[in-house]
Amino acid sequence: MNERDVNGRTLSAPTGRGARRAPNWPLWLGLALAIVGVFSYALLFYRFPVTRDVPWVSFLLFAAAIALLVAGVRRAPGRKIGAIVVTVIGVALVAFFVFGITAGSRVPTGANVPGVGAKAPDFTLLDQNRKPIALSQLLGQPGTKGVLLVFYRGYW
Repeated sequence: MNERDVNGRTLSAPTGRGARRAPNWPLWLGLALAIVGVFSYALLFYRFPVTRDVPWVSFLLFAAAIALLVAGVRRAPGRKIGAIVVTVIGVALVAFFVFGITAGSRVPTGANVPGVGAKAPDFTLLDQNRKPIALSQLLGQPGTKGVLLVFYRGYW
């Protein structure tokens, strides 16, 4: 049964500013996925080489987050300023993460780091038989024109 006011008019659901709308769940879920993508890499996925070297799980979370944020902006009624602000925050999180993983993770150069093609300083390491061998020993062998040094950025 419909409710009536004191004048006998039928009351309807409020419209306009006082109306209660359903939450824009794609927008908020997109922001939540962007946040989860950033923190899950640092707290969980960085531990495993398959997700540390190329953070593909985080990239999948970010792709879903951006799709949901765009859907949330499109779904927002009327003025979309709030939805756009939330989307910019989510996209900024993704951008900072991608920058941090790509450009920000490069090893900085130091004062004593030799450049490409420069002579390497002499050093001594253990060979596969656990015997010390120096770079100067390898270079001093007859018929040796040079030594190829290969550095692996490993996680042991």
